[in-house]
Amino acid sequence: MTIESRYSSFIKENMPTLVKNWVSEALISDHDPFKSEIIINGTKLIDFTLLFLEDKIDEEQIQDLSYKIAEERAQAIANIGEFVYNSNLGRSELFKHLSAFGENIGEVQPLIDKINYVFDQFIYYTVKRYSFIITQDIEEKKQFIDETHKERLTILGQMSASFVHEFRNPLTSIIGFVKLLRVDHPQLKYLDIIDHELHQLNFRIDQFLHVSKKEHDQVVEYFLINDLFKDITEFLYPSIVNSNVVLQEGLTQTIYIPGFRNELRQVLLNIFMNSIDALSENKGQKIIQYQVADIGDKVVIQIRNNGPKINEENILTIFEPFVTTKNHGTGIGLFVCKQIIEKHEGEIKCLSDDQWTTFYITLPKRS
Repeated sequence: MTIESRYSSFIKENMPTLVKNWVSEALISDHDPFKSEIIINGTKLIDFTLLFLEDKIDEEQIQDLSYKIAEERAQAIANIGEFVYNSNLGRSELFKHLSAFGENIGEVQPLIDKINYVFDQFIYYTVKRYSFIITQDIEEKKQFIDETHKERLTILGQMSASFVHEFRNPLTSIIGFVKLLRVDHPQLKYLDIIDHELHQLNFRIDQFLHVSKKEHDQVVEYFLINDLFKDITEFLYPSIVNSNVVLQEGLTQTIYIPGFRNELRQVLLNIFMNSIDALSENKGQKIIQYQVADIGDKVVIQIRNNGPKINEENILTIFEPFVTTKNHGTGIGLFVCKQIIEKHEGEIKCLSDDQWTTFYITLPKRS
């Protein structure tokens, strides 16, 4: 009678005691909903080990048991480390009785190898399946949270768009009456300031509406980037003067770019306005530099200011919606900028250090 046969017979005869000893040392929570299954599972695993010793089992049977236990551990929200510990207790219980069946290690080593193989495969398949179940569960919860968040954002966007539309109507009337006042009373004080502030407010409304509006037919036009910068700097002139900002132009080339002029104006205007806001914290000289370069098949726009450094954490989320470092910011300006630039098949990024905060906009030159 072989050592495998003698050992198998001993295990079969003493199965209830071996399993009882194993379970008595195992880490089992009183609240484990599958507590009653533990003895059944342990008995099956030992049965499979015996069958493997006799070459009567394949890995699929071990895998099926592993998957069953993984499902139970996941539903019980159990610590998978405790499962591994308990499994190795079962392995140790089987090893305790090996010395009685061989006079030297050479005789029992094949048994040790086979027992190790079964338990290693069992633990591997269980942990792998458990990890898959937990990961899938986390992803499903994350997807649910994301979808819920998107639904709320959609509702918020619809409400905001409705409100902003209603707000624009009286604003348009006020802008119109300011123009009439300018005609009838050209010497009246503060009209320029009022007009400028109303147009800035109108620009902010455009930002909100850009997030919620549907695409409509637009025609790409080629326009002179130099003229666009001139238009923006003239519009911002009161803010630049009031903030004591030094504007340094770097337009050395006459460059035409393709795109939707009003949308790109909105992007550049937003970056300039953000730069002016950032410079309000500067005690020394306040500088904004801008330049455009024609590089091969691309146009690169660079706008930078010497305001405070933006930390790395904020740089990573600066183009996300509703993310802002301003006390009264909306967090949609740069998000809209990114949308517009990507719509033009371009790229926008921001780099910041102790000297400069720089926005780089790269746009393709399409024919």
